[in-house]
Amino acid sequence: MSALLRKLSEAVGVSGREDEVRAILVEEIRGKADSARVDALGNLVATRRGTGASKLRVMLAAHMDEVGFMVTQVEDSGMLRFARVGGIDERVLPARPVTVSAKRVPGVIAIKPIHLTEKGETERVAPVKDLVIDIGAASKAEAERLVARGDHACFLSEYVEPLAGSAWRTVQGKAFDDRAGCAIAAALLAERFPFDLVVAFTVQEEVGLRGARVAAYAERPDCAFVLECTGANEVPVKKDLSPSTRLGAGPAITVMDGSFIADRRLVDVLATTASRLGIPHQFKQPNIGGTDAGAIQHARDGIPSVTLAVPCRYIHSPAGILNLDDFDHTLGLMRESLQRLSGAFERSTT
Repeated sequence: MSALLRKLSEAVGVSGREDEVRAILVEEIRGKADSARVDALGNLVATRRGTGASKLRVMLAAHMDEVGFMVTQVEDSGMLRFARVGGIDERVLPARPVTVSAKRVPGVIAIKPIHLTEKGETERVAPVKDLVIDIGAASKAEAERLVARGDHACFLSEYVEPLAGSAWRTVQGKAFDDRAGCAIAAALLAERFPFDLVVAFTVQEEVGLRGARVAAYAERPDCAFVLECTGANEVPVKKDLSPSTRLGAGPAITVMDGSFIADRRLVDVLATTASRLGIPHQFKQPNIGGTDAGAIQHARDGIPSVTLAVPCRYIHSPAGILNLDDFDHTLGLMRESLQRLSGAFERSTT
């Protein structure tokens, strides 16, 4: 699983340009899914037939896209103006290595050397409109041989394994939001459940939950679980502020975020399963962020939904930190909850 997470983390897949991630997942699920298709928007939708013991049709969703950038202008100097794709804090941008276009042109977000800064300049955050990507080109013509307006770019980050022998199983890398969820969803396709399981690897979540809306409408599930990676805000803060989630405390169950309110029956299935089996888990601080559940919940005449997430420090940045124990516990909790879902969910709907 760690090998797949590494491959997915290092892949380029900015919203609307998920091709590389999708290709990895197509190979990963080959032989696991009973059927798979790519829809018009780019979602990869795979189905695993159940044993027939339950008439439920259940969806798992995990988004393939990551936050990044789009080239908006090639300057006469050869520098690239750009816009953000998805939510990226401007504070993390200057001096960050990036890769541009499908050609993987290396670049860096330019910043003045400290020796040349003027008084007060280092005390403010440079807005995106004042930043450029430097790919080393000496002119516009030279740059345009490599990149063009509309090309995507993303952080250039290496996946870092845990130190050998370390008890604290943390890894570092980009795009764990939501390549962690994709890796877990792909693993669950190898299982067989009482019901038909539909796994949607969705596109364009970071720019408005667009792929999930299309997939849920087409597949018509009875309920849905969204597998995510969520922020663990554990940097030093005021003592009366609790982090949204904590690394090492297990998967995070969302009761409510900025996009939806979770179906209580599904929350109870996850929480009860975790408690009975001794799987560490936590509840994400309510009303923070948004996930594909916000779009799935609204599809057709409504689809009961819940989100289960792997905590991660510094998401939407060049390097996140994720605990592999949390990752493994999320996979285990989702697997066991699905095996127990039919009785609990069907009884609650009768």
